[in-house]
Amino acid sequence: MDERADGSDLPRMARRLSAEIGPFRRVLLTTARSSVDLPDIPDAQIEVLRRLDEDGWSSPTAIGRALGLARSTVSNLVQAMERDGLVERRLARGDGRSTEVGLTTLARERLAVYDASAERVLVRAMSALSEDDRRALARAVPALARLREQLDGD
Repeated sequence: MDERADGSDLPRMARRLSAEIGPFRRVLLTTARSSVDLPDIPDAQIEVLRRLDEDGWSSPTAIGRALGLARSTVSNLVQAMERDGLVERRLARGDGRSTEVGLTTLARERLAVYDASAERVLVRAMSALSEDDRRALARAVPALARLREQLDGD
């Protein structure tokens, strides 16, 4: 059944989108990880890794603010990731009292391996779709990015 884009069916579309995103993300992560035998890294840690990959060195406070996570949650995540060799800490530049967190070479390698694997998994799955479905996905990606930006702004 086609959704109406005039706004009359927005609540139903919102429920369907919300119901699909979580399972889609989990299946993609699981499939991409298992296809290259990567260790199971919790989603929250992956979000921290992505943020650090994008921002470079960052304070735990800035990470928490960017991801909407409590200070204690970020502290626990960073501690576990440091133990696993994914991040390292250093004194903040210009401020010897606070610390910054950055990615290790291992984390960068794992992100690159995961990204390549996820791309292969998605290309294989999308290849099995109809041309109409592939065109719809191509049109949806920019709209999803704008939707994410809209949610970030709220």
